[in-house]
Amino acid sequence: MTAKVAVYAAGGVVWRVVDGKLRVLLVHRTKYRDLTLPKGKVDPGEMLAETAVREIFEETGIRTALGAPLGVSHYSLPSGRQKIVHYWAAEATEAAIRESAFVPGPEIAAIEWVSLKKAHARLSYPVDVEILEHFERLVDDGVLHTFPVIALRHGKAVARDEWSGPDAARPLQPRGKEQAKAIVGALRAFGVRRIVSSTAVRCVKTVAPLSKALGRRIDETDLISQDAWEDGAADVRDVVGRRVRAGKPAVLCSHGPVLPDILSELALATGTLRGSYLSDAAALETGAFSVAHLSATNPGSGIVAIETHAPKV
Repeated sequence: MTAKVAVYAAGGVVWRVVDGKLRVLLVHRTKYRDLTLPKGKVDPGEMLAETAVREIFEETGIRTALGAPLGVSHYSLPSGRQKIVHYWAAEATEAAIRESAFVPGPEIAAIEWVSLKKAHARLSYPVDVEILEHFERLVDDGVLHTFPVIALRHGKAVARDEWSGPDAARPLQPRGKEQAKAIVGALRAFGVRRIVSSTAVRCVKTVAPLSKALGRRIDETDLISQDAWEDGAADVRDVVGRRVRAGKPAVLCSHGPVLPDILSELALATGTLRGSYLSDAAALETGAFSVAHLSATNPGSGIVAIETHAPKV
């Protein structure tokens, strides 16, 4: 018998602080008459992070950027298929709430801001409560406010042995161009506002679609280029240190051999104990990226969470 394909979805624990008190957002679903966390199924070609922000917006009218990951829930659907849902913390800023276009509809009847205690008591499903418990650990640890520094490997480029020009001028293959387009939604989902890239053509072209989508320039630097790294002239520490000090969501587009140094310097800059997870986060295929979530108030307290994403092309 052929195994049934799992259904993938994504969503978040949307939160805000009102008069010094933390509130999370629950949705009342019309059809099921239940109370749950905003989430929804992945559309064809979407990356999970992209799905999460889209579904949160479609169900609540609130545009968010994703914070730290909160885990994955698994449960069986009436059809017998497994549903796998990935969740993130997602802050709702006051500006985003003011701009919300939510109206009750055939899918969502109402949205409601509640305390953590009330959310525990009123959520309809144990799997949602488990995700909420992961969220509470961030609250208890004082690391709910985070910002991401993202290490991105450039898209698939023309192979060295097929290129007669300077290595830094190697262009992207058609697949690399598709990867560059495919990651835009996911990178935007994490609120990226600063784009830093190696000066190599394959890196600059990888972040060009993101730059266009955001209307932001690309900060090109030799300090994280492969040529400089091979010549011993790179300065990854300077680039990473600037991003950690800035405390703003940023992506650093570089090369396979340089990525371990980027992750290592992120650990050093934040006082994080190093381990094999850093090697795993740096071992990226072309077009993939690792997101290091850092505390917005105390970045020296260590990397809060780290996750890796790859495009479906």
